[in-house]
Amino acid sequence: MNPTIVRLSVQALLGRRRGLVLVIVPAVLLALSVVIRALTDEGVGQDAVLELGYTLAMPLVCLLAASAVLGPEVDDGSVVYLLAKPVNRHAIALSKYVVAWICGLVLGALPLTLCALVLSWSAPEEAVAWGVGGAVAATAYVALFLALAALTKHAVVVGLLVVLMWEGLLGNLLVGIRWVSIGSWGREVAASVSDLLWSPEVGLGYALGAAVVLAVASVWFAGDRLRSFTLRGDE
Repeated sequence: MNPTIVRLSVQALLGRRRGLVLVIVPAVLLALSVVIRALTDEGVGQDAVLELGYTLAMPLVCLLAASAVLGPEVDDGSVVYLLAKPVNRHAIALSKYVVAWICGLVLGALPLTLCALVLSWSAPEEAVAWGVGGAVAATAYVALFLALAALTKHAVVVGLLVVLMWEGLLGNLLVGIRWVSIGSWGREVAASVSDLLWSPEVGLGYALGAAVVLAVASVWFAGDRLRSFTLRGDE
């Protein structure tokens, strides 16, 4: 990793309007949990809130974080000036990934645990399971969205289609999608931590392996794509 790139990525992440949205998304989820817990008995509405957080809020945070650390530089062409420096392109991609990944964990996966604890304080194991599963899913989501940010100027639109259509609609309609669904991999890991959670039955080893392979391949692709910017002068 490159410390300078990390610092610039953090500034890009926190210095834009996306940074405010990144905080608002988990804040709304937590506020919703607090309101439901205050008005109802323990455990009521837990499944609905956590499903919303896991299937929409957490992927959205990962998408915004990944696009914020790289997307604007691709959109305005300033990435060419960054790549003019004698810095390994894969080191740039890895540095940006780490920043977005930490954001995904803190503002995407961690709120799942906090919401679960607010809604059902007596089931800490289930809360931890949601957090662990969310962390695995966030690791893969951030890498995939970073690769999309390096590939196209419309990474946010494509990312939303992935989340809403592939992970959401098709994932619920077609059973076979679970083998190539990031959300299913995270659920499998979560189910291995707590028996109370539903398992898509893809196997823990497969889920972890698939998430790691996708993360590594996506970060490598992003680095390779950045190298192509230098060679061809793409915008």
